[in-house]
Amino acid sequence: MATSSSVSQPSSDPVLHSLEVTEPQSPEAEALGTTPPDPGALRLEARSRGVTPRVVCVSLAIAVFFAWAIPVIDYKFFNTFLGATHLAPGAIGVLLIFILVVNPLLKMLSGRLAFSRNEVLTVYLTCLFSCLVPGIGGNNYFVSFMIGAFYYATPENKWLDVLRYLPSWMTPALNADGSYNRELVEGWFVGLRAGESIPWNAWLLPLLAWGSFALASFCLLGCLGAMLRAQWGEREALAFPLLRLPLELTQDLEDRSTLERTRRSILRKPLMWMGFAVAVVIQAMNGLNLYFPDTPRVPLDIPTGPLFTEAPWNQMGNFPMRVWPVAIGMSYLLTAEVGFSLWFFFLFIKLQLVMAYYLGFPAGSLPEAAESGGKIFTVFQDAGAHIAYVGLLVWIGREHVKKILRRAFGRARADDAERGEVLSYPVAFWGFALSFGYMVVWSTFAGMTLLAAVVLWSSYLVIAIIIARVVVEGGLIFVHHTWMPMGVWSQITGSGPGTWLSMSNGAAAVGVLEAGFVQDYRASLLPSFVQSFKLAHDRGIAGRRLGLLIVAVILVSLTIALHMNVRLGYENSGLQLQGWLQKAGPQMTGRNAYALARGVENASWWHLVWLLLGAAITISIVAMRSRFMWFTLHPLGYLVSQTYPMHTLWFSILIGWSCKVALTRYGGHETYRKTTPLFLGLALGDISMMLFWIAIDGWQGRTGHQLMPG
Repeated sequence: MATSSSVSQPSSDPVLHSLEVTEPQSPEAEALGTTPPDPGALRLEARSRGVTPRVVCVSLAIAVFFAWAIPVIDYKFFNTFLGATHLAPGAIGVLLIFILVVNPLLKMLSGRLAFSRNEVLTVYLTCLFSCLVPGIGGNNYFVSFMIGAFYYATPENKWLDVLRYLPSWMTPALNADGSYNRELVEGWFVGLRAGESIPWNAWLLPLLAWGSFALASFCLLGCLGAMLRAQWGEREALAFPLLRLPLELTQDLEDRSTLERTRRSILRKPLMWMGFAVAVVIQAMNGLNLYFPDTPRVPLDIPTGPLFTEAPWNQMGNFPMRVWPVAIGMSYLLTAEVGFSLWFFFLFIKLQLVMAYYLGFPAGSLPEAAESGGKIFTVFQDAGAHIAYVGLLVWIGREHVKKILRRAFGRARADDAERGEVLSYPVAFWGFALSFGYMVVWSTFAGMTLLAAVVLWSSYLVIAIIIARVVVEGGLIFVHHTWMPMGVWSQITGSGPGTWLSMSNGAAAVGVLEAGFVQDYRASLLPSFVQSFKLAHDRGIAGRRLGLLIVAVILVSLTIALHMNVRLGYENSGLQLQGWLQKAGPQMTGRNAYALARGVENASWWHLVWLLLGAAITISIVAMRSRFMWFTLHPLGYLVSQTYPMHTLWFSILIGWSCKVALTRYGGHETYRKTTPLFLGLALGDISMMLFWIAIDGWQGRTGHQLMPG
């Protein structure tokens, strides 16, 4: 097996070979249309190593702005997200400002003042974190969740019987003596009366406690990302398609003495502007239609509801056919097998639901199954597939894992490859272990048993790794999952009095923690860590300095975001905020906590059969890929087949895949390469119009205008 310092070496391991992409060139090489720049040239161009004092100041200032603006956009106006995706519009917007405004102005003063390519890319990487942490899916829901279940508790639903087991330091809804602080809770949901002020004293300890937990989870993911970088970026040579657009946009910032002078940025290519114009015209007309209904609207979806009203087709649940230009553009960059598998397995799961109707299976009792119109067996399949694939990833990376363990326990010395990492392997490993330990201990103090805490956060890690893998290899602009760990495990083993999940054993803590940190995980930071460390390594950006800057950006973003989330409720009435924050999420918290404490219905070890089936299907796909060249299905498609992103993106991915296959088959790889700017332009135009309408909607005070899948 290749060493960790090798680049895209073919592996003798058939399982590893089955997971390698068919286009192993790095995003840097793809963007340049040539081989990667030689290290000496990169060192000349990156003399500042990217993380300069002015980059630090700019990145922190941008983090302050996003931490204030994104909660307002996401929670108060619920318009298009600046973050919440792994190709964050806010980050692309900052990139465009530097390329089109800041650098041209600086060059007018003095060419030496202009930001280098590495500096601009460093700012972009920090924006991935400052855009994701403060908003939707960014692990900050707990501000409303830790009080919301109390607000919606009634004598009929009996949630207070469970919630009273929460320690007072965990929620401002409980006083030190355990009594319910109704005035504080109602103040956040209905707003302050005249003369009242925000009770910060009651919020301080819970915010510090939850904030420390959130930071531990971020540290966990950052250390994991540092350990995964070499395995995913070099040994398996994954595609990292979402890095392609920022690399292309910054092409003209490259030191021209180090590259071909004939190479041009996509901003200078007519095909890019054609794709850009298509997206701009479509979104401009649709946006104008909201303000001026007489303006014609370009339909971007096919209403399928009336088509599937009769059995068995109505068993499929939601079956949208929507066109998202940005998703079409990015799916064009995927390998053909990944693109095909993403939409194929979505239809495969729908076919399972139709077949289940004929076999007499009832609708699922898990909330996530019921809400999607699915069956409970599909949820267990998804959980099994996740666990099996993470196990396979550990197995194929076993040499790299052994290397990390030897370094962590002082059995080996650092080599040249490790010295280029953001964190040394001992620091990354022990940082990972200590962060996981802190999360487990914190959870036990919150009321959970040690076993329940280990199971919950181990499942959290499984989900995080799958999400990161889907982003860096599958190129989805946003990702999600379908299974709630404690819901799945309690359906197998049971819960309630006398079990490992009873009221005295922390069902209330499970409900709040799972809802706040696991349920909506679309803004997981692990993909951003892996992408940032990959780009820093390839571009010669100072990794250790970048890591410290990312830590500072996360601290600033989380602190201001928590402050904003408390303020928005008291000053605007929490009941007027985004629906998941103010109602659906808090109600799910109380409902799940009470269900776990009371004891779930229909718990059975037979559910384990479906979990094992999902694992077997995943392993079989990988085995088939390793043995048969004609087998084109990729396990990533099966892993995300039931998720909300695939429900809303599958049709756009089908369009992008079809375009790539047709152009490649009839025009060859050269045609595919030449037409890539057209699809990058489609994505860039869509993102540009998102930024345009965010500005217009903020000016006009309009709410609910979303151009990004929400």
